[in-house]
Amino acid sequence: MPISQTLAMRIAAALGFTGVIFGALGAHSLKPALASFGTASTWETGVLYQLVHAVALLALAAAGRATALVTALWTAGVVIFSGTLYVISLSEFKILGAVTPVGGLLVLTGWLALLIRGR
Repeated sequence: MPISQTLAMRIAAALGFTGVIFGALGAHSLKPALASFGTASTWETGVLYQLVHAVALLALAAAGRATALVTALWTAGVVIFSGTLYVISLSEFKILGAVTPVGGLLVLTGWLALLIRGR
């Protein structure tokens, strides 16, 4: 299913923009809180996955090969995977750890769709 390359690029840019913000927050403003919870590496994992998928989606969009399926799967996957890691890192809501794998499965499904369809 086609997707506007402009839309895919904007989604990638939004993921990248917010990923850089979250990375900077984790390295600076939130550093004491993350240290007190012992969750800096969890936060960094969320940022890493968010930025990797932002760049991957940007590359697909720039090449004119982004699809609605991969874009939706990666976007939802990153929001759920990284989003739950961010919340877990700053709170006592560790129960969200049960939801994090759902995001991971969505991201993996996006990669599998790319592998199978070549788009």
